Amino acid sequence: MAVRAVFDMLPALSPSGVPAAMTTPENVDRLEDQLSEPTEGVLQAMRRLSGDLIVLGVGGKMGPTLARMAARASAAAGVQRRVIGVSRFSSRNLRERLERWGVETVSCDLLQAEQVSALPDAALVMVMTGMKFGTGTNPALSWAMNCYVPALVSARYRGSRIAAFSSGNVYGLVSPSGGGSVESDSPRPVGEYAMTVLGRERMYEYFAREWKIPLALLRLNYATELRYGVLVDLAQKVLRNEPIDVSMGHVNVIWQRDANAMALQALERVAMPPRILNIAGPEILSVRDVVLEFGRLMNRKVQFAGTESRDALLNNAALSHEWFGRPLMSIERILQWTADWVMKGGESLGKPTHFESRDGAF
Repeated sequence: MAVRAVFDMLPALSPSGVPAAMTTPENVDRLEDQLSEPTEGVLQAMRRLSGDLIVLGVGGKMGPTLARMAARASAAAGVQRRVIGVSRFSSRNLRERLERWGVETVSCDLLQAEQVSALPDAALVMVMTGMKFGTGTNPALSWAMNCYVPALVSARYRGSRIAAFSSGNVYGLVSPSGGGSVESDSPRPVGEYAMTVLGRERMYEYFAREWKIPLALLRLNYATELRYGVLVDLAQKVLRNEPIDVSMGHVNVIWQRDANAMALQALERVAMPPRILNIAGPEILSVRDVVLEFGRLMNRKVQFAGTESRDALLNNAALSHEWFGRPLMSIERILQWTADWVMKGGESLGKPTHFESRDGAF
């Protein structure tokens, strides 16, 4: 897999927006409709799989649209299935929105064993829990969320299929010329957060082997949509004319709808011993080239700081692409939509990814 720069094929954005064929979603409702639209692969998977689906940690950045996609796909496939979203639900608005989408909701603190034991039965379990930001100031909580919760979840759902999100951070930094880390590479976590993520995997693996739980561990790098993600971080800096650090010179991204679709289809690929799957886009993008493209699309001058290092945090998701198909959303369209959304002042979650961190401190 060769390192890929951004192509000079896109027209610059006019004040009125993008060409009709590539129109950016005009608001958050339309964006979430797009992010949760089932692919054909998800429709078929939801038709073949049996039983209810519970999504633990549904309140995160990806959880709502993943759960909604599962509910939409199940309905379209004519399958009677409960899709249940579990979170502490600090936001009442999110809970109401999920219920409108046909996702049942259960409030639960997953660090409390008695609350986890009272969760509804489900044959299919998608685990999206974890803690990244704040690890530097509260490492004990990161270890608890990332390593203790898996033990509770495994005990509660030892008779289910489990797909649990992990992160490409477990691999460590590799040369872009090598095409990115593959599933058989040995972990080399950098920093305490990455260590806790590897700990999360080891806990799931231990209990999966102990209780013969069919399991898939999903190493993700990096889901993006228009309100957050690596590309949003870069586009916002271009808009503000801020210097952009290119020391982490290359990156993977994948549109959130495509990441949701791969994760749901992974429920058919759980295995014992546990299966590891990378989820990422097909390109290794040059951060410098992405920034230059944003500058062109947004009609802004760009400033850089630092120089590219010889390695970066990169995944090779060729196996997932072979099984589930390549992502449907092209990087060209993602860049154009992101530039347009940021220029128009579209909603932002205000949660920088800090993907440029090379010491693993978050």
